[in-house]
Amino acid sequence: MYMIALCDDEPAELEKTEKFLSTYEKKYPDLEFMTRCFENADELLCLVREKSYIPDMIFMDIYMPDKKSQSFPLGMEAAKELRNMNYKGKIVFLTTSKEYALEAFDVDALQYIVKPVSEEKLFAVLNRLLEEIEEERKKYILLRIEGKLVRVSLNDIIYCEAQGKRQYLCLTDGTQHILRMTMTELYEQLSQCQEFAKIGAAFIVNLGYIGALNAKEICMDNGRKIFLPRGSYKGLREQYFNYYCRK
Repeated sequence: MYMIALCDDEPAELEKTEKFLSTYEKKYPDLEFMTRCFENADELLCLVREKSYIPDMIFMDIYMPDKKSQSFPLGMEAAKELRNMNYKGKIVFLTTSKEYALEAFDVDALQYIVKPVSEEKLFAVLNRLLEEIEEERKKYILLRIEGKLVRVSLNDIIYCEAQGKRQYLCLTDGTQHILRMTMTELYEQLSQCQEFAKIGAAFIVNLGYIGALNAKEICMDNGRKIFLPRGSYKGLREQYFNYYCRK
């Protein structure tokens, strides 16, 4: 399933784009879209900020008026705020002009679709989007965090530390999540990925975030030092070098 947000202040444009998405979905029996429409960016931003709605892709009109200031383009400002909130999904701008093409690079927008949106234009973008998302989904792990199932990017995990029956997951943005699962259960999911190594009974580390390594300890990029159990250095060093050689 793919969650898709459509954000446009013109209801007719929302309806037309939603119909195109429905047509695309019917072409592929195994495909399922969950589409949600927004007539302004405020509601979308609020939901993403609260982490109650994280769409896989957002199709957003650049020229949505700000009702308070009547300034343009609110769509670009909304996209910047989404990125500031660490939203990593796909953003595609719907626009009547390519005037803001350079700014689109700043918010990592996939591309523009110049209005009027056509089935052909939208389908071509969807083909590319879905291919990229499927590749990226292979790099995620599904974890239960605070009672919710959350997709966590493997690339965002620095290390995990066991403390009793709880696992503390440390991420690149500085956040730390408590996982109510065993270290063995977590490692079963992560061990299929070459970038993760188990250090004794208490740690799983992402090899890509090891800043320094010696016979006594490793220093992670975030400054955390992890002391190595006796006899573990040789095997870890070999795994570390193999990881970078494969890269």
